[in-house]
Amino acid sequence: MARPTSMAETKLPFSALSVVLLSLLLPFLGSALTAGGSILSPFPRQYQSKYGEVAAAVGANNIILNPRFEDGLKNWSAKGCRVELHESMADGKIVPQSGKLFVSATDRTETWNGIEQELTGRVQREVAYGVTAIARIYGNVTAATLQLTLWVQEQDRREEYISIARQVTDKDWVQLQGEFLLNGFPSRVIIYFEGPPAGTDILINSLTVGDSMGNSNSSNSKTNIIVNHDFSQGLQSWHPNSCEGFVVSSDSDNPGLLARLVGGYAVVSNRKESWQGLEQDITARVSPCVTYSVSAIVGVSGHIQGSAEVIATVKLEQQGSGTQYLRVGKTSTSKGKWNKLEGTFSLSTIPDRVFFYLEGPSPGVNLLIKSVVICNPDCSKPKDSFCGSAAKDDENLIVNPNFEDGSNNWSGRGCKIAVQNSAADGKIVPQSGKVFAVATGRTQNWHGIQQEITGRVQRKLAYEVTAVVRIYGNNVTSADVRATLWVKNPDNREQYIGIANLQAKDSEWVQLQGKFLLNGSPNKIVVYLEGPPPGTDLLVNSFTLKHATKVPPSPLPIIENPAFGVNILQNSNLSDATNGWFPLGNCSLNVATGSPHVLPPMARESLGVHESLSGRCIAVTKRTQTWMGPAQMITDKVKLFLTYQISAWVKIVPGAASGPQNVNVALGVDNNWVNGGQVEINDDRWHEIGGSFRIEKQPSKVMVYIQGPAGGVDFMVAGLQIFAVDRVARFKHLRRHADKIRKRDVTLKFTGGDSSSLHGTFVKVRQTQNSFPLGTCISRTNIDNEDFVDFFVKNFNWAVFGNELKWYWTESQQGNLNYKDADDLVELCRAHNIDMRGHCIFWDVDGTVQPWIKSLNKDDLMKAVQNRITDLLTRYKGKFKHYDVNNEMLHGSFYQDRLGKDIRPYMFKTANQLDPFAALFVNDYHVEDGCDTRSTPERYIEQVLDLQERGAAVGGIGIQGHIDSPVGPVVCSALDGLGILGLPIWFTELDVSSTNEYIRAEDLEVMLREAFAHPSVEGVMLWGFWELFMSRENSHLVEAEGEVNEAGRRLLALKKEWLSHASGEIDESGEFGFRGFHGSYRVEVVGLSKKVTKTFVVEKGDGDTPLVLNIDLSSS
Repeated sequence: MARPTSMAETKLPFSALSVVLLSLLLPFLGSALTAGGSILSPFPRQYQSKYGEVAAAVGANNIILNPRFEDGLKNWSAKGCRVELHESMADGKIVPQSGKLFVSATDRTETWNGIEQELTGRVQREVAYGVTAIARIYGNVTAATLQLTLWVQEQDRREEYISIARQVTDKDWVQLQGEFLLNGFPSRVIIYFEGPPAGTDILINSLTVGDSMGNSNSSNSKTNIIVNHDFSQGLQSWHPNSCEGFVVSSDSDNPGLLARLVGGYAVVSNRKESWQGLEQDITARVSPCVTYSVSAIVGVSGHIQGSAEVIATVKLEQQGSGTQYLRVGKTSTSKGKWNKLEGTFSLSTIPDRVFFYLEGPSPGVNLLIKSVVICNPDCSKPKDSFCGSAAKDDENLIVNPNFEDGSNNWSGRGCKIAVQNSAADGKIVPQSGKVFAVATGRTQNWHGIQQEITGRVQRKLAYEVTAVVRIYGNNVTSADVRATLWVKNPDNREQYIGIANLQAKDSEWVQLQGKFLLNGSPNKIVVYLEGPPPGTDLLVNSFTLKHATKVPPSPLPIIENPAFGVNILQNSNLSDATNGWFPLGNCSLNVATGSPHVLPPMARESLGVHESLSGRCIAVTKRTQTWMGPAQMITDKVKLFLTYQISAWVKIVPGAASGPQNVNVALGVDNNWVNGGQVEINDDRWHEIGGSFRIEKQPSKVMVYIQGPAGGVDFMVAGLQIFAVDRVARFKHLRRHADKIRKRDVTLKFTGGDSSSLHGTFVKVRQTQNSFPLGTCISRTNIDNEDFVDFFVKNFNWAVFGNELKWYWTESQQGNLNYKDADDLVELCRAHNIDMRGHCIFWDVDGTVQPWIKSLNKDDLMKAVQNRITDLLTRYKGKFKHYDVNNEMLHGSFYQDRLGKDIRPYMFKTANQLDPFAALFVNDYHVEDGCDTRSTPERYIEQVLDLQERGAAVGGIGIQGHIDSPVGPVVCSALDGLGILGLPIWFTELDVSSTNEYIRAEDLEVMLREAFAHPSVEGVMLWGFWELFMSRENSHLVEAEGEVNEAGRRLLALKKEWLSHASGEIDESGEFGFRGFHGSYRVEVVGLSKKVTKTFVVEKGDGDTPLVLNIDLSSS
């Protein structure tokens, strides 16, 4: 948000909504707090306190969440910069004054950049709050003014900035201290640090904001949690919700009902909607799993005949998860009468904000409120359980889980079940307990053992299933066992949810474990085990289903001395012969010359100016196996959670190979193979290998080696580099590129008055939406969850369906068409003006093709293909802006193998005829990461050119983007290569995976910034965002029960960064200029007599051509 640079510039009027922030304790603040003196009212005498008293009271009642950063960066966000967590800085010279951690606001390019936390809902009107912060600076200055600022947005969207400030140094931690008080009812309150010049880091050790009078708001008592419950203090702590309100005292001259009252009451008037009423923020005064009773005395007045309904409601607001409403109670009342409204409520968790409000009567009817009481009558403490009828966290929802009661509550699913104490002549006995269950007589894979759990699980809660299983019989020693949930919905639609699977053995018991979540409210729910081949018995020793334990957020990895850009390999330039290297297998290593002296391009992009390579290489000869080649141990040189880039030149010895050869840089991490990049070679030139890797679990052994060509084929390796990448430096580079291609110079020419009258008028420009397409994958089951839908429609402007448009979904059995799921998703997207990609018409990978299609002869298959494309594109003509025509043609060729090479261009031609306005895409994976020789950019380019030559209307290039440990220059190299085709490039299925959500957030930022900064990329689609509904583990941005994690917060921060704001004054020519991202804007022109608001759009322009827009101020 743009803001004044000093208090003197705010010039805020004194009003009931003004915010007062005073430093009564720091006399040296001087003009920082007195320049705006016309708006500042001093604290009432009872709120004033001495320096030491404030510190003590504040510490006892801190409303700052995560004040000492012990929970990482949770609840904090960057303001126009980056925020990082540290144990130390400056080679250990800077350590926390207290605690173990501190944060830095770094990459600051403006003085207002810093770190912030939203306080909305946690501060009260007319309560004095003391503020104490421990801070310092670090960087390019030794001393600077550090400000702690309160930003307040009023109900009329007016903004105010009030600050306390102090000169700080880079030599030691100092304490900032002051007080503030809210006189009004702001809609938002944010506290943040700012001030030092750009390039200087702000360091924060702790922040405390507390009631300086030491007041406590405990909800676990019989006291009323409603403040000013009888309106004896006017409307203090109450807020009219989009209407007006006032308090009438008993000594008023109003006739009728008023004369029969003792004391006063509130009148809520000018109501234009039934939901408008009077509300109070009770966030700080409620606790989870406590039952609160509500009692209110209410009435009505005004133009009313008969009775009116008054409703008590609790509103729950959660950032990233939308707003929910709980109906607490209602009563009917009529004019001239008072009625009691009663009810109860209980919250399982406390969201960001909780409001109690009264509503209900028809528009135009005044709502009267005499008093409101909300209390906990039995003084019950929060219980370790879900509120209502939900089970305790540790309660097993399975009945008879260990089969001690025989097979009661269990049944066979297509087979028989029995309970036994042993099997196989006593060789199989229970792992625990005395018995186990056996599903026997199985004739289908889906046969097994089941239990109905209808009524025992709740929607939108995550549950964990654990089963101890094994198999027996039919000479099968290992087989897949799956835990599955079968759900029947109110519309009779059936759904199968995979919970977990593993390879079970006949030799031992193994534990099957997984999670699930129900988005909707099904009529029937059955959990069952299935999987082994027919004839093999499925054995179950125990089965547990519990509410899933919430996993604490992973901490931010602290990496000491990452040594970015430093090659961790020994003797990489071979100046010491082959010392440090050894042959893997029975091959020979020798030093040769004649290799390139320049770094490979992808490494050069990361490392910048770098010394030349030596020209020496390792010649690998006498190879008899593909895996033989040079190797080096790097166990002690690799640091956990660092992303490493791999770069090398490789060459096949002329004459040694017959046909193309793969060369691969691989890592052996304990017993796992990790792909570090590979290239296919079919000539005698030097080729670049580029790739990346990251290790997130401490290994006992790490070895890098080069392998791949067939036995007998000699090859050479030169300039192999493995180095940690500096992502922060890359981000700075990408910001500059994004500024060039995603922004435009704009001149607003104001008309409707002469230039002399407009000159000097204040203008505020705010971007409301960036036009860059950012979408996500959604599924039919997701949209039954209103929290999912709320996050989706707020944060994405495009959608793609996970399965619902694929042929195996719409016609799993020949002739039985199912478009209902896709229709529901289309309806949702169109209702919210969200554009859609059609994924996919066909899928060329054999394993994705329905059995009935595989059984068709050539003629019938061609007819089925024609029917499919005609049905789909006729039904949805004009509704999908893109189609992936034939998915993953670099990795599969089912239709081409059966129908000939012309089938691919035929699909594109026919789709173009049926829906000429849809852009038709190719779509494939591993194009951007350098680890798959089947889908290199070069091969993709060849495929597109071949399709175009045969008449296919290829309209775009889809890069799926299922990527691990991405490195910017490797991704950018692929984009640069594909860019020569001149077609729009989209990341169509982007997801990143890491066990640590901070690293996941970094990976996501890498990909989004690379896309946003590249001129050929025209959109990004995420392959989902909600836990348990992703195709890859550890890739979600939102936890299963709705909490946005660090990766999700990073997405939201980038979206915020990619919005432009500007403010200033109209010049003498009646113009105001700024540079902003493409997208939709709102401009406010604040004159002496009125404020005029207009909207406009900044379109992408040609080159550096500025956009000139005429804004007519006379037409409002």
